[in-house]
Amino acid sequence: MPEDVTRRGFLSMLAGGATAAALGRRGAPALADRSRRPNILLLMTDQHRGDCLGADGNPVIQTPHLDRIAHEGVRFCHAYTSTPSCTPARAGLLTGLSPWRHGMLGYGQVALRYEHEMPRMLREAGYYALGIGKMHYHPQRNLHGFHKVLLDESGRVESPGFVSDYRQWFHQVAPGMDPDATGIGWNDYAAAPYKLPEHLHPTRWTGDQAVSFLETYHDDAPFFAKVSFARPHSPYDAPERFMKMYEDAALPEALHGDWCEGYAHRGEKPRSDAFWGDLGTEQVRRSRQGYYGNVTFIDEQIGRVLETLEKRGMLENTLLLSTSDHGDNLGDHYLWRKTYPYEGSTRVSMLMRCPEGLSGDVAGQVRDEVVELRDVLPTFLEAAGVRYSQEDFDGRSLLGLTRGETEDWRPYLDLEHARCYFSENDWHALTDGHYKYVYFAPTGRQQLFDLRRDPGELHDLASDPSQAQMLARWRERLVETLSIRGENYVKDGDLAIRTKPLIYGAHYPRA
Repeated sequence: MPEDVTRRGFLSMLAGGATAAALGRRGAPALADRSRRPNILLLMTDQHRGDCLGADGNPVIQTPHLDRIAHEGVRFCHAYTSTPSCTPARAGLLTGLSPWRHGMLGYGQVALRYEHEMPRMLREAGYYALGIGKMHYHPQRNLHGFHKVLLDESGRVESPGFVSDYRQWFHQVAPGMDPDATGIGWNDYAAAPYKLPEHLHPTRWTGDQAVSFLETYHDDAPFFAKVSFARPHSPYDAPERFMKMYEDAALPEALHGDWCEGYAHRGEKPRSDAFWGDLGTEQVRRSRQGYYGNVTFIDEQIGRVLETLEKRGMLENTLLLSTSDHGDNLGDHYLWRKTYPYEGSTRVSMLMRCPEGLSGDVAGQVRDEVVELRDVLPTFLEAAGVRYSQEDFDGRSLLGLTRGETEDWRPYLDLEHARCYFSENDWHALTDGHYKYVYFAPTGRQQLFDLRRDPGELHDLASDPSQAQMLARWRERLVETLSIRGENYVKDGDLAIRTKPLIYGAHYPRA
């Protein structure tokens, strides 16, 4: 491959993108200040809970490169995903909208097209837009404005004849080998070392594509690159050296609230992809060993990305933002995977490193405001100098927070997920990062947690007489938040019981 790739030399890549993405822009508007605008790099992990980060105070997990971004930038300690499963979370990231306005209230298909989409808006502003890794769109080759995507979809086939770029590459470089040789499904709780040579692992492939792109990019336009790792989402299949790293580590045990016994399902044989159940302390530890290994493997790839940016002299002109679509309960409260209102599922890490002059003095800042994936697109638009109407988005630019512009920031955030896994798991919640209120629509059950005193959500305060006024205040806020949705949500001035799940709302774009 030639050393330099430019917009005048759009190269045809081999299927699977064994090297960097082909680069090129077509039809981008000419902007006079193009050279002054920063590159934008979105680093994304999948199912990465917010407490699995050294900078968040986790003394066990090794994430030196993500920690570097936090120490040289800003960490948002109350960052959430409003709808904690893959596709609705990614719809919020794509559009800058709340679940009600983008229309995905639970796990379903990202719509074919939205009025405003992150890659398309940045492309139209003159950016070269590239996606690497997991997108989880529908159809799977839907670009949503990217010039090019190099996909790793974890073996998922949801479009006829689809084969991801990673799998095409795998079969080219390792003919006759099985990319699923480790034998763990992508929703299983089991963990085991990756059985194949490490360079074949999808985490390494994603890192390689990102590094190769950055090494060869010589366009005169800024780039927007989304580098989206499919891990630490199961399979918990880190290479052997990362599994050994946590073999004797003091991994945290699962948290069990005084309210969660009903999820233990003792005496039942769990299925391999269980979403609840007391699987025992040894299984929790083993799952977390593989999960932590996946996180550190990703962190190593992010280190390679940072090193490449520094070598190319790009680091100080690149806005870096790192986040995830949702967390992983990992056995907390006897719950596994995601879709739950609890911190392991809903709280994510969000870190941002800004070029000088783009924001306030962010080095080492820790922001207390509650932020969400919907805030990422307005942040990028401000950084790119794109004029937009705030009415088109529910998110707000995070750059303002770094400058201390907090007066109009949201006082609390809406969370929800339509029914998934079991009938009662159909809920709405509100949080300001200090308290969390949860309402289960099929039964009317409610919960209240004081996250400042009880970050593990061990004690449900909903039945505590001393908290009755606080409970009523949060319930009233949820009534106000949901009232625009009609009688399925609020009836006779109070929260409605709803037995039928509503996965797509009224604003979901129909084909």
